[in-house]
Amino acid sequence: MMAMFRSFVSASSQLRQQQQPNGGPGSLAAPAESIESQFSCPICLEVYHKPVSIASCAHTFCGECLQPCLQVTSPLCPLCRVPFDPKKVERSSSVEKQLASYKAPCRGCNKKVALVKMRTHIASCSKVQEQMANCPKFVPVVPTSQPIPSNIPNRSTFVCPFCGARNLDQQELVKHCMENHRNDPNKVVCPVCSAMPWGDPSYKSSNFLQHLLHRHKFSYDTFVDYSIDEEAALQAALALSLTEN
Repeated sequence: MMAMFRSFVSASSQLRQQQQPNGGPGSLAAPAESIESQFSCPICLEVYHKPVSIASCAHTFCGECLQPCLQVTSPLCPLCRVPFDPKKVERSSSVEKQLASYKAPCRGCNKKVALVKMRTHIASCSKVQEQMANCPKFVPVVPTSQPIPSNIPNRSTFVCPFCGARNLDQQELVKHCMENHRNDPNKVVCPVCSAMPWGDPSYKSSNFLQHLLHRHKFSYDTFVDYSIDEEAALQAALALSLTEN
């Protein structure tokens, strides 16, 4: 009985060692194929490049991928949507060390490559380039006469039509214009309306600040029920526009 127990403990110990990358203590207990995904940026879905971490939630991203979030007044973590202090985003040296230590098979040629060099390898791997060339083109699920969308406008952040300040979300645009352009008499195009499917990019508001307060004090996302179809949402927005005018 005791001999059987010792045999079971020994087999379990060997199995755990086989599951650890490089067999080292503290290594991630996962198959080599999943290591790349564990060290991939949630934004670009590629292996981290110059990784940085947000102190408040500990989520990690490529430094370049996180840059647009740092340009807004009140940034939110792209993953958990928790507000964070842009001054408390630091280089993740621990992740950099792991990228240099671990290897994973290339998705094309299957050669094992250090994660820190994976991006460079994939860019020059002929097998990966061949796979990308053979990727199917986008086609609609059902036949349609509508054109396939190509340039979808940015409806998350906007540019101030008075001074050109960039990366303002809807509420920040209202606050910015009220604080900096309250007495500006110029007629301007509303950047929020012009980005919408029903918007007229050539229409200039005679009183832009009043338009902002009436139409854009709250985000459309607060009121739009995405369970209704697009046509119904469009009709509701058009009715609101006619009421205002």
